[in-house]
Amino acid sequence: MGSHEDGTRRVADLFTPAFLVDFDKVRVNCTKTLAQCTELGVTLRAQTKTHKTIEGAVLQTGGTRRGLVTSTLQEAEFYADSGFDDILFGFPFIPYHMPRAAQLTRRLEKFYVMVDSRVAVDVLVANTPPSGKTWSAFLAVNCGYNREGVWWEASEGEELACLMDKSLSVTFSGVYVHCGNSYGASQPRDIEQVREKTVERLLHLVGRIKARGVACPVVGIGSTPTCSHPTPSMRQLTELHPGNYIFYDVQQMTLGSCKEDDIACCVVTRVIGHYPDRNQLLIDCGFSALTKQGTGQLPSGCCIFRGQPNLKLDKMTQEIGYVDAVKGCLNLEDFPIGCMLFILPWHSCATAAMYPVYYVVEDDAVVAEWRPTRGW
Repeated sequence: MGSHEDGTRRVADLFTPAFLVDFDKVRVNCTKTLAQCTELGVTLRAQTKTHKTIEGAVLQTGGTRRGLVTSTLQEAEFYADSGFDDILFGFPFIPYHMPRAAQLTRRLEKFYVMVDSRVAVDVLVANTPPSGKTWSAFLAVNCGYNREGVWWEASEGEELACLMDKSLSVTFSGVYVHCGNSYGASQPRDIEQVREKTVERLLHLVGRIKARGVACPVVGIGSTPTCSHPTPSMRQLTELHPGNYIFYDVQQMTLGSCKEDDIACCVVTRVIGHYPDRNQLLIDCGFSALTKQGTGQLPSGCCIFRGQPNLKLDKMTQEIGYVDAVKGCLNLEDFPIGCMLFILPWHSCATAAMYPVYYVVEDDAVVAEWRPTRGW
């Protein structure tokens, strides 16, 4: 398989399964989110964990290469190597991270860690930062998601902010909360309630921190569901940090964050067998190419077959998917062996993580390859 006479490679030329990215949709998603933040008067600090590519981060930052949050130190180093700056390592900082965090602090104009424990703050206070620098840290806050973060009502948040503020080696940069509980919503109204409660709780903590005489420069929240439909309360913030919006996915569609046509990625697979006795197709996409997340959430299984509403991904083994009808029987002749099907994933972050290369397409043409960073 190769390029055509005009040098253009087509989707039909790809080995499958393959991960496709629609460039125009990615560009629109990124431009729209940047514009929403501008209209709100807040800064976008784009989360990169969905795609982990240079090209995607350039689009997310509007070409500035400034203002990212990563989930791994590997990502932070990857972006630093490509001229990005103003990077937050958005993961609970522990002493083990110090050597690599020190290197990034030395290299970048702005590099931040995220803390939510006395252990983390103490190691920053006890270690001398690179010459001419201070350690910069965000306080992670738990406003109901119950993952990382100090509980918003607890005095621990104020105390950690004061400890950082008093230290000559640490700059307290602000507060950070991920609204991951928005993913448990069953309707848009639930997402609104999560967002409004999060903003209210976070601002309550910020008020207590300021009452202790400590400035709180950045007040930020994130998650694509809570940031996809801006509300006036968000004008009280200074920063948003969603990430999934660059690709979106079926889960975001069900949450009301986007429409199906906004989903900018898909898995392309081929039919590898017909089995009339059980009225079933097999495809070359198993659980090594598509996450099982979303199982039981949709009539069509854990995904949507684009343009084929009656196809259901019933189950997967490592390299093979079993496709049945949602209703009635399949006309197997409509899906000849070797033909391509296009799967919209329930969770684009997890699905993208399975691929070493993304094929970027415009219509039927493969126009680029994006190679994500991997590892931690």
